[in-house]
Amino acid sequence: MLIDLSFHANCPDCRINSRLLQRRAGALLRECRVSGYGLSILLVDDQEISWLNDHYRHKSGPTNVLSFPFADGADSSLALVPVKELGDIIISVDTACREANEYKQSLHDRLTWLITHGLLHLLGYDHERSEADAILMQDKEQELLSRLQHSRSTAMTHLAINVDHIATIRQARGGVEPDPVAAAAICEMAGAAGIVVHLREDRRHIQDRDIMVLRETVKTKLNLEMGANKEIIGIALALKPDMVTLVPEKRQELTTEGGLDVAAQKKMLAKTIDKMSKAGIPVSLFVDPDSRQIKAAQEIGATFVEIHTGRYCDAASEKIREQEFQTIAAMAEEAYQIGLRVYAGHGLNYQTTARIAALDTIEELSIGHAIIARAAFVGLDQAVRDMLDIVQEASRLS
Repeated sequence: MLIDLSFHANCPDCRINSRLLQRRAGALLRECRVSGYGLSILLVDDQEISWLNDHYRHKSGPTNVLSFPFADGADSSLALVPVKELGDIIISVDTACREANEYKQSLHDRLTWLITHGLLHLLGYDHERSEADAILMQDKEQELLSRLQHSRSTAMTHLAINVDHIATIRQARGGVEPDPVAAAAICEMAGAAGIVVHLREDRRHIQDRDIMVLRETVKTKLNLEMGANKEIIGIALALKPDMVTLVPEKRQELTTEGGLDVAAQKKMLAKTIDKMSKAGIPVSLFVDPDSRQIKAAQEIGATFVEIHTGRYCDAASEKIREQEFQTIAAMAEEAYQIGLRVYAGHGLNYQTTARIAALDTIEELSIGHAIIARAAFVGLDQAVRDMLDIVQEASRLS
């Protein structure tokens, strides 16, 4: 099976994972029992597809996808040539980007739908022939996309709660209340799949005693966020949490401000991962949605990456937010495809979480500040349940 994917489009705002699209196209060919045939997929801009639409279909303006079966208009002598080709699928990336935004999809999911649609045209389906044919083609599209979806993880996206800011409130008065251990128990009873705490070098919120008691009381999963410094590494090895997430740490920052520069710190981080692995502790690396960092994380043996969603959440305009979302979606796909398990978090709130939760490459979201802030008005149990409803509904609809 040969799938030729090529680009004529120049779309600097789009991060397209060509290997992912080729893999999905290959799966579609297998589902349609034509895996022995070659297929050409060409990604173009609106200008080029408008010309093709006008020249071959006599219709003006851009469209999303065009299909050209190999046999159409070919010389009959080609039937004697031992070449098995289905034909060409031509997709406008410009139009696909607009549709992804309109339908609240990732760009890759939209492109996958368009490849599916184009492939069915190559196989003889035609929704323009009659209403019955349109229903038949739509049903087949849904069947194929469902099979693709089923081949990936079918689990709901999980929600883990960071209880650091319960400790922040406690430390503001230097007393014993509120207790992050009690908060963790409430979060678990409300449906959280895990508890996240960050033991910082300066101990500004979570304290050593907190993590010791949490290790004994958390019933789901304890994820210890930490900088890769000698003292904290020793504590983690002794504690043996269910997993650790390595994050950058600066004393002057209010909260973690960006992802690890894994590519520049490969040697040091690899040593830390090796120590944790020998102790049976899986390691996640908190990274920006950047291909270089994700590849470096996989190369040094990380089990997970947690993709930093801060720029998406803090975007100053909807256009910038959409660009950041597409970048996160593309990088989550890339991480998934090279064997990393994918988490995401930082800055997510009750308005920005749903789209990230709908990405089926992301297993778990880590959310803290927004939930703790809402808890001041509705209570912690309700704040967790409200966020969990958003996450589960987005996962179900995706």
